[in-house]
Amino acid sequence: MTNTLSFIPRAFLILALAGGWLASPAPATEPASRPNFLFVYTDDQRWDAMGVVQREQGERARFPWLTTPNMDRLAQGGTRFRNAFVTLSLCAPSRAAFLTGGYNHLNGVANNHTPFPTDNVTYASLLHAAGYTTGYVGKWHMDKQTERPGFDYSASFVAQGRYFDCPMLVNGHETPSTGWVDDVSTDYALDFLKKNRSRPFALVVGFKSTHGPFDPPERAKDRFAGDEARPVPNLDVPAIYQGGVKLAPKQAAKQAVKNSALTKRGTNLGYFRCISAADDNLGRLLDGLDQLDLAKNTVVIFTSDNGYYLGEHGLGDKRTAYDESMRIPMLIRWPGHLPEGQTQDAMVLNVDIAPTLLDLAGLTPPPTMQGRSWRPLLAGQSSDWRHAFFYEYFREGRFGAPTVFAVRTDVAKLVKYPGHPEWTEMFDLAMDPYETKNLFDDPSAAALRAKLEAEYARQQQAVGFVTPAYADELAKPEVLAKPLDAWVLEYRFDKDEGDKVVDASGRGNDGRAIDAPLDAIGDIKGRRFSGHSAIDVRKSPSLNPAVQNWTLEVTFVADSPDGILVAQGGQSFGYCLALQGGRPVLVVNGSGQSTRIAAKAKVGTAHTGRTGRTTVRAGISSEQAWLMVDGQRVAEAPLRAALSEQPNDGLQIGDDLRSHVISTDRPPGFTGLIESVRLYSGMAPATVE
Repeated sequence: MTNTLSFIPRAFLILALAGGWLASPAPATEPASRPNFLFVYTDDQRWDAMGVVQREQGERARFPWLTTPNMDRLAQGGTRFRNAFVTLSLCAPSRAAFLTGGYNHLNGVANNHTPFPTDNVTYASLLHAAGYTTGYVGKWHMDKQTERPGFDYSASFVAQGRYFDCPMLVNGHETPSTGWVDDVSTDYALDFLKKNRSRPFALVVGFKSTHGPFDPPERAKDRFAGDEARPVPNLDVPAIYQGGVKLAPKQAAKQAVKNSALTKRGTNLGYFRCISAADDNLGRLLDGLDQLDLAKNTVVIFTSDNGYYLGEHGLGDKRTAYDESMRIPMLIRWPGHLPEGQTQDAMVLNVDIAPTLLDLAGLTPPPTMQGRSWRPLLAGQSSDWRHAFFYEYFREGRFGAPTVFAVRTDVAKLVKYPGHPEWTEMFDLAMDPYETKNLFDDPSAAALRAKLEAEYARQQQAVGFVTPAYADELAKPEVLAKPLDAWVLEYRFDKDEGDKVVDASGRGNDGRAIDAPLDAIGDIKGRRFSGHSAIDVRKSPSLNPAVQNWTLEVTFVADSPDGILVAQGGQSFGYCLALQGGRPVLVVNGSGQSTRIAAKAKVGTAHTGRTGRTTVRAGISSEQAWLMVDGQRVAEAPLRAALSEQPNDGLQIGDDLRSHVISTDRPPGFTGLIESVRLYSGMAPATVE
């Protein structure tokens, strides 16, 4: 099995091509004139590190002396989101989420040392296809990648670069620079604006500020001299996992120095000086838009890739799931089109950036994008907006932050550390915004715990969670230790809406039909497959064949003796139910070892001259696989190796789109009509219902 995952790079490309988005993005609306886009973000800037927020907080402000006049200027001219978050608090993953609008377990970048997959569908590639000139300036990070996929122009640097005299890659060619790196990036950005002022453009500017080593330019070196951060209640409440993750001695020493510099005993003024100097450059960009007469038709978005601990819970850095790490600044301005001077308290995410840009450009975001456009919020339509989201971080080998998954709602949070149930945390954020009192084992909070446990499972399923195969630590989700003993997918096709295939099981495992229209043969109704069709289903916790027992059932009318009915996974862990030579075949792969069973008799197909529906049911346990055809058991065999891990790939009906379960003599896509598909988590009754 390759390291592809459900709905990541190749799947992004497949769906984009199938839907026509990559070649010619579908217009959602016809705007009066297509806006330009300027997307600016800093590095490691926490949500409250803006002057406008500090003034709003008044006596609660931790940094009341901080001034950011240009961030404040942008907020005054647009909308400030007061509850903006990232789904994974780390530099490269958040940047990948900005680009793809998708969670990191699916978009191919879940740590800082993985390059961005060049075949990902992004807002940049879609805007480019729609006629925009796209540019990327400044920090990219994504390991040591030199490509900037989706962008016509780039003036960037490799990995972290450096604050002074940083070598730049200008359209791939190394070019020396002189001066502070964010000043240099701003110079390149202004040049891009001048050269592209007469055409629609989308420009991204990624500042290095305020990432360590916190080295500001000369003009900012004395700003805020003598100022100190005020204490907050969680400085003396250590992170629950501290001391539980072992670091190499050198890394442990570095972390100790970083933490001691960020507690209430000292203030890292270099951090704020870099923010202030970056704010200078934001002002230069806004002035440039004014001077070029571009401001009125340019959407400006400002944010950061993640938050940052400044001593809270005894921590520096980010990564884990306390709010100081997860929460970011978020501003948007489009004069004359979006509200000015507005604050918005709805929960927005970094994965919302891509669909928002596309929507404001009049394009329909593809289904691979899991975020949502802010257009309804900005128009005052928030009744059906999100009230919770799933958070993830996969431990990187040389860092002290453990793997952590969480659900955060408007008012509460549940945090889990795989392998460490004793660390589980629960906070009532309405009563305890600093996350000082863990309520997980508090009997008086039992109702809140039950509600958050259910929301955790719901959100994890909604985002198609899976541990990336390339993660340094392959944490296994704890959501499905046992079978559910229930149908977890039921496709009857009678409630479908266009290419949306509706799951009647109540588990939310809806699919997307690709060239598989609704059709009928007499009284048999279903989806028509041409051999090049499929129904694609995102991976979810409930679609886990690695539970003790797993049952699948397909009712169909076949036009060809060969074709894939259902496939999930690949050659390491996965299964495939297919027709070969007219005979139903089940292949089960566990730990790279394959078990194959087949019926002796052929089912009716147009090829044999016999028509009519056939129902094939297959079962997989920890020890055995079996097949039934129209209620009769026709084959069984012990497994060479159990399907003991949830496959990385999602599930497909009618074809096997990604890493293939059957490596040689693989059947083609199914041809015919599929009337129903059902999957049962557990061993379903032995007779057809």
